[in-house]
Amino acid sequence: MADNKMLKITLVKSPIGAIPKQRATVVAMGLRKMHQTVEMPDNGATRGMIQRVRHLVKVEEA
Repeated sequence: MADNKMLKITLVKSPIGAIPKQRATVVAMGLRKMHQTVEMPDNGATRGMIQRVRHLVKVEEA
């Protein structure tokens, strides 16, 4: 598999008011500050994390 698809994930809303499980997901994605962007592989695990915190992040194809 030569297609190394990546997703750019940006934190656009603060997780301060979110439930603890959502806050933990944001930290596990490597997002610590507002408007910080990380690149993660486009796989099922990443998609599941995005689904859990979809109201806090913006996702783009990298």
